[in-house]
Amino acid sequence: MADNEKLEQANAAESAAPAKKEKSDKKPEKKSKPGLFTRIKQWCKETKAELKKVQWPTWKQTVNNTLIVLAFCVVVGLCIFLFDKLAGGLLSALTNLFKG
Repeated sequence: MADNEKLEQANAAESAAPAKKEKSDKKPEKKSKPGLFTRIKQWCKETKAELKKVQWPTWKQTVNNTLIVLAFCVVVGLCIFLFDKLAGGLLSALTNLFKG
């Protein structure tokens, strides 16, 4: 039995030693990076493929959305104008009140 245990230990030591040696012998392979123009070409291909997947709005939808945005711009502009006039009038009234 002692011989079997010695053989098993020897086999275990031999199998562990090469594994460690293999790890130290292996050098990481340097991955070459594609050139600049290759990457630009690949980016253009991928962009074109993605743009084909886009569901573009119709002309009617585009005009409708544009009109909605313009209407909201006018409404917000009027709100800002009214607030500015109100705040300016309030400040003028307060300054006139405390001046005299």
